[in-house]
Amino acid sequence: MTNLIQTLISGLSLGSIYALIALGYTMVYGIAKMLNFAHGDVIMVGAYSGIVAVAQMGLSPWVTVIVSIAVCAVLGVVIEFCAYKPLRQAAPLSVLITAIGVSYLLQNAALLIFGSQQMAYPTLVKLPGFAVGGVHVDGITVLTLAVTAALMIALTLFIDKTKLGKAMRAVSEDKNAATLMGISVDRTITLTFAIGSALAAFASMFYGMTYVYIKPTTGAMPGIKAFTAAVFGGIGSIPGAMLGGILLGLIEQLSKTYISTLWADAIVFAVLVVVLVVKPTGLLGKPMQEKV
Repeated sequence: MTNLIQTLISGLSLGSIYALIALGYTMVYGIAKMLNFAHGDVIMVGAYSGIVAVAQMGLSPWVTVIVSIAVCAVLGVVIEFCAYKPLRQAAPLSVLITAIGVSYLLQNAALLIFGSQQMAYPTLVKLPGFAVGGVHVDGITVLTLAVTAALMIALTLFIDKTKLGKAMRAVSEDKNAATLMGISVDRTITLTFAIGSALAAFASMFYGMTYVYIKPTTGAMPGIKAFTAAVFGGIGSIPGAMLGGILLGLIEQLSKTYISTLWADAIVFAVLVVVLVVKPTGLLGKPMQEKV
């Protein structure tokens, strides 16, 4: 029983990181209807910016947090402006291929700048762990869950209650109608990318503090799994991204502990296939009806 509880806690830790990344995915897709497969690599850039800020510039942890958020947000805006904005009316396949190209561009740029060797991410926050009934709970795990839940609530309130959030929902429903209502579609989509990439900065910090070592391909696999989590929970749904990330982390950790580390990824994707067969829109996704 102790081993099971410890495994569940590890799964929550992993799942909360997936959920953080999935929030960025679902934010961009929900508003702009674009799959930004470079999102995982924005996380890698955020992690390297944190390393540079602390190790080479000697900045304090709180300033480092602001620097990472600013770097990722600006990078997201630049990617949207240079890569995605010219393809606003293009076929989805063109956008997908462009996203993969941007991903490889960021990876190779990091390889040229930082090299292929792993770099240690600094400890921005020191939180003592605690034990309950022989089960150890790491302080970073609790903080990651708390921050992920807080960001999910903040994003939901922002989308539902603010003027900018209502503009985002209008753009998501119908870009042409939103334009006729005086909403700047370009500015709204740019803001969406900035917010989604800022969320990647939070993910990079918690990923770095949890797994310590960063390399140019760090964001690739977590990005794919977080996209899986977003689809699992219902892509476009902010609570769905949170739920999908947590469940994905639990399934992966349980599979590694009780079945095999070699089969863990296969089991995760197999569960996704089963869920989509039963409920194609994901756990919390809503069916979209198109009027002809």
